[in-house]
Amino acid sequence: MNGKYLLGFDVGSSSVKASLVDIERGDIAASAFYPEKEAPIVAVRTGWAEQDPQMWWDNAKLALRKIMQQAGAKGEDIAAIGISYQMHGLVCVDKNQKVLRPSIIWCDSRAVAYGERAFNELGKERCLTHLLNSPGNFTAAKLAWVKENEPELFRQIDKVMLPGDYIAMKLTGEAQTTISGLSEGMMWDFKAKKPAKFLLDYFGFEDSLLAEVVPTFGIQSVVSEEAAQELGLKAGTPIGYRAGDQPNNAVSLNVFNPGEIASTAGTSGVVYGVLGDVNYDPESRVNTFAHANYTTATDRLGVLLCINGTGILNAWMHRNVTSDLSYSEMNDLAASVPVGSEGVKIIPFGNGAERVLGNREVGCSVHGMNFNKHGRAHLARAAQEGIVFSFCYGMEIMQQMGMKLNKIHAGRANMFLSPLFRETLANVSGATIELYETDGSVGAAKGAGIGASIYKDHDEAFSTLKRLAIIAPEESKHEEYIEAYREWKDILEKSLSR
Repeated sequence: MNGKYLLGFDVGSSSVKASLVDIERGDIAASAFYPEKEAPIVAVRTGWAEQDPQMWWDNAKLALRKIMQQAGAKGEDIAAIGISYQMHGLVCVDKNQKVLRPSIIWCDSRAVAYGERAFNELGKERCLTHLLNSPGNFTAAKLAWVKENEPELFRQIDKVMLPGDYIAMKLTGEAQTTISGLSEGMMWDFKAKKPAKFLLDYFGFEDSLLAEVVPTFGIQSVVSEEAAQELGLKAGTPIGYRAGDQPNNAVSLNVFNPGEIASTAGTSGVVYGVLGDVNYDPESRVNTFAHANYTTATDRLGVLLCINGTGILNAWMHRNVTSDLSYSEMNDLAASVPVGSEGVKIIPFGNGAERVLGNREVGCSVHGMNFNKHGRAHLARAAQEGIVFSFCYGMEIMQQMGMKLNKIHAGRANMFLSPLFRETLANVSGATIELYETDGSVGAAKGAGIGASIYKDHDEAFSTLKRLAIIAPEESKHEEYIEAYREWKDILEKSLSR
């Protein structure tokens, strides 16, 4: 084995994080992110969101320089490189690999109408059975927007890529992507098991616009002489893995097999479960993508539930209602109130349209308040319960698709720092929650170790994954939690029927 570290990049919209993982010990040797304040997102118009890909590359270089200094590492110490990245972004380059325009990133909504028109004209059944989703606001629809609104620029495009593909291209000089990446852009046909030619033809895209497809795990390419000089790495170092941030979060938590589930609960919340059969939600309220270990021979699908109004509600509550308390003290205050918040219910969907509600924007609302009985403790608990109930509402859709909800893996961060949140989620869902110490850049590094055959499989790669806590459902409390959820769900469904 050449080298003693694995290098992982996690390219987010707020920063780029880099980590070195010690191969023998499996722990983090160094970690850093840039910028230390959130990276800018340019919104030229309402609903638009763009970033300059060069900024990602510059931040990756700065983060890499810092961790190499922290660890006292040299280029030859790196055995393999893995990349995690913000999903659904569009990067366009010409034949000289020059970026032609800022990346249209995941939270940009300008292409919604293009995806909806494709869904209607191609047909719901055809899209869902082949793409497993509506074309929606994903990468293919964003490229359709460029084709119609920037035709001269469109004619210069040689390859379209995702953010992680761009970073890999800068490292290697090779324009490549993965099946998982094509699926998140709505450009993979799960029935034909090849790029979705029917959608490319509909939008008028030449097949040649797609980058070369390489395995998610495997030697995809190697660091070029030019990049080696620019970064202080060794030319020939293999790129062994790349995946979007949500599949990679699951990888980071050793979630690979059907029935295993990963969850995050930051500003927005995600539940991501693995299916062993090709399936989809007929109403596209959850999204289905190729998981990181999907191959044309083995179906491994990632079903993604996203709730926009998650940690952002808890942060709003802290900022406006309990600003004199720390988050930990706010959690204690919320826990002083009984299950069900003595009748107070909060519908948490105050962060834009929610896909789980059919892209409706119902807003956040408070129900059952009695000014003579309830105080801020009730609001604090009702907020956390409302967030959990929204998760469970979406998880019921996942169950209808055949997902078993027995165990949820999560990193100890954001909402999962709250004992009340964890307890409520375990008792309403009936799943045992396991908390781990990991992050996306570490998962990318270990993914590279799998892809480069440094580890024999994912179980060896994640054998040192540190489990911090197990939260099991409590049978004695199950019914009162379920009753509180029923009351919340009844309020939501009445508001949806108006």
